[in-house]
Amino acid sequence: MNKTVHYKMLADLHKGNGWPPPEHPLLSVVSCKKDCSMGDREFTSNCYLIGFKKLKAGVILYGRTHYDHTNGSMLFVKPRQIIEMKYMEFEEDGFMILIHEDYLAGHELHHAIQKYNFFDYETNEALHLSPKEEAIIWDLFNKIAGEYSTNQDEYSREIMIGHISSILMYSQRFYKRQFINRTDMSGKTVTKFNEALRLYYEAGYLQTKGLPSVQSLAEQLYVSPRYLSDLLKQETGKTAMDLIHISLISEAKNQLRASDQSVAEIAYGLGFENTSYFTRLFKKQVGIKPLEFKKQSLN
Repeated sequence: MNKTVHYKMLADLHKGNGWPPPEHPLLSVVSCKKDCSMGDREFTSNCYLIGFKKLKAGVILYGRTHYDHTNGSMLFVKPRQIIEMKYMEFEEDGFMILIHEDYLAGHELHHAIQKYNFFDYETNEALHLSPKEEAIIWDLFNKIAGEYSTNQDEYSREIMIGHISSILMYSQRFYKRQFINRTDMSGKTVTKFNEALRLYYEAGYLQTKGLPSVQSLAEQLYVSPRYLSDLLKQETGKTAMDLIHISLISEAKNQLRASDQSVAEIAYGLGFENTSYFTRLFKKQVGIKPLEFKKQSLN
């Protein structure tokens, strides 16, 4: 089995893939005419990667998931994330923007980029662009490429980071559109999520595995945890964890009304390791402590 290669510097990544040296030690722009294959084995780097590709064939493994290349798609990779690209054939031109994390040091994007959850999506959750959306992204890329290829001055970094920020904001907007479109095609995710929760309860996992996690429910629905939370937030205004808490407290209220069990017994039965956490969560959701709720229900 091939060992994962890690590229600390952008120049090493370029050299390892037979590309010309980058114009800047911490930022590079790569146009993909015939291919953008990056070696033939998995690698990691200290870079963010923003890519647009229309593939006829080839393999991109990102995390451990195959890239869905049925349409022109964008993908987003964060530093130290495993990726592999090989045997790729392109229908049209593509591009990659590689941003070493040090390039963002001291800039507000260094922190702002953390809020873009799509850097944690799997590749089968890549962003699929409409022709109009493609034109917007290409326009921004061409502005970055134009600035990158000219003699860079004291304004260049701010201008290029500004255009990168715009790509990320537009991508966030386009993902929201994709969430809505895919919901129409495949049904409400919240319905499937609630069904997965119900099956978790019925299987007795609260007692054997403890509280349901976003990770375990996302695996049942074949999506990444971040993608699941963002999709649910789009549909319901609440994250996956919010909905788990609502479901648990709903079940707790039912048991407090109908059961002779103590608050502690109900808490442990619902998978809580201690009653204090259960009590805090219950009060946050309901406004009163579970014992008060139980007394009110009896009265």
